[in-house]
Parts: sequence; C-alpha cells; structure tokens
Amino acid sequence: MQAALRQHLGGARWALRVSEAALRPRCVGPASPPAPRCWSCGGALPSAEGLPHFCPGCRALQPPGPRPDLFRLMDCDRSFRLDVQRLQRRFRSLQRALHPDRFGQRPPEEQHYSEQHSSLVNKAYQTLLNPLSRGLYLLELNGVEPAQETDCDADSEFLMEIMEINEKLAESKNEDILEETETLIKVKREELTKEVTTAFERGSYFNQVFSRYLYVINA
Repeated sequence: MQAALRQHLGGARWALRVSEAALRPRCVGPASPPAPRCWSCGGALPSAEGLPHFCPGCRALQPPGPRPDLFRLMDCDRSFRLDVQRLQRRFRSLQRALHPDRFGQRPPEEQHYSEQHSSLVNKAYQTLLNPLSRGLYLLELNGVEPAQETDCDADSEFLMEIMEINEKLAESKNEDILEETETLIKVKREELTKEVTTAFERGSYFNQVFSRYLYVINA
C-alpha cells in the first residue's frame, strides 16, 4: 500500500512540474521585422538592403535605408584597394537615375527621397574616392577606433622626419627646395598607401601605420 501511495505521489509531483513548465513564460527571440512595403501603393518590396530602388508595382522611388553600406551602394568591393573607374561609372549612373530634376513632376515624397538619395550618393562617392576617408570608413565598418595622432609619439624617428618636412615648407622660399619637399611627401604617401592596402587585405586593422598615413596626408 505504501509503495503504491509513493508511486502515486511521485506521479502527481511529476505532473505538477510539467504543468508549471507549461505555464512558465518562454524566452523567444526578437520578432522578424515586417516585410517592407511601398509608401505609395502599399505593395510588397524586394529586399534591397538600403540600395536605391523603385516599387515594382507603381514604380515609386523608395526612401534610402537608415545605414546603407557605401561600398555596396557604389557597387565596389569592401576593400581599401579601389577601382576608381568603376566607382565613377556607378556614381554617374546613380546620379542620372536619382537626380532631383527627374522628379520635378512627381509627388512631394518622391522629390524628397530623390534629394536624400542624391545627397547620399555624393557622400558615398567622396568618401570612397579619397583614400583617407575610405580607410577611416573601413575602420568604422569593422568597429575599430582610429588611432589619434598622439599614438605616434613612440615612433620618434618618423615624427621627427615629418616635423623636418613641415619646417622646410614653412621656412623655405626656394622653389627647388619646395618642389623637392613636395616630391618627398608624394613618395612617402605612396609608400604608406601600399602599407595600408596590405594591412587591410590581411585583415590587420593596425593603428600605427594608419597614424603615419594621417600625418603624411595632413603634412
């Protein structure tokens, strides 16, 4: 009899634990974001990850995404090494398609979105075209805080070299010396550009090399 009671009590306890677990709130992941819809006709939109696109149903221009990848926007590889001609072709193509003049007779929303897209395309083009801003943007994408200039203090030899160049530029009135200094800066810039390119391609998000690059670019 006691054995039967213990067995019955054990079963009751097990049933109670199961029912408590069923009632306990479950931890669920975040809900999937709703599918994008056209602001004009409400139709479903294909995912374009922030790229400029038009509604396939009513052909209305859609607003730009909140944080578009500038490399993807400009159809360029996410790399410090850049195909400038490819970038320029993409820039001209987007400007033709999105220029506000093309939307003068469209609804006010589209006129506003075309201005936003045009501004974004200009920003992307300038950011990627310039090696310095391109490098800084790559660091940002990879969550790397760029080194401040004071981080170069340990490299005293390089720092002294840059100070000497600046002194020559500030004091010299001789055209030959100025041209020689300008050539030296150009050579240094090319050397450091190669170092920066190699480091990015290795996935080495260094600080000292890029700090040197900042110094030479700003010299």
